[in-house]
Amino acid sequence: MFHAYRWAAAFMAVSGENAEGTFLCLKALSVPVKLIHGVFAGHGAAAELEKILRESADACVGDTASKTETSPIVEYAIRFICLLVEKRCFRYIDSLLQRIEQKLDEQKGFLDLSLEAASPLDSGFEKELAQMIKEKTGASEVKMKTSVKPELLAGFLMRIGGFYIDASLKGQVEAMKADLIKGAV
Repeated sequence: MFHAYRWAAAFMAVSGENAEGTFLCLKALSVPVKLIHGVFAGHGAAAELEKILRESADACVGDTASKTETSPIVEYAIRFICLLVEKRCFRYIDSLLQRIEQKLDEQKGFLDLSLEAASPLDSGFEKELAQMIKEKTGASEVKMKTSVKPELLAGFLMRIGGFYIDASLKGQVEAMKADLIKGAV
């Protein structure tokens, strides 16, 4: 079983103060690896992949890097991808990148907020909500993702960090239904 939070913690521990840059490089270098077709796992594949990644590492650091010496950021990213391939875990890279980004946001004091509404929201409301949550929680920034879900009928579903708020009409109707069934039994 793959534990994204453990891999993310290992990534953060190894990359240390270079975590943000290493994450961006890891994200950039994982794209060409995803495009490789067929089974690509194990120690032999990791060694072959390392050669390919070193050739394409310029995408992460640009022309400012020395061609003779790889920067620690690129080195960490290459080794991390090779380890994932060697351990046959590269297929989980997307969930791992998401978890690493969450850990980086936590370090910076960012708060993730997911809002699903029955109808489109006014952008002014979104800004006011983000500002209110920043003030109440003390977060330095609120990263809000909104989506429209007409099946909610009215209201919204909100996820703030680990908290979940169901203020939808659909949720209220389902709660009433469960209460009626519970009362009938």
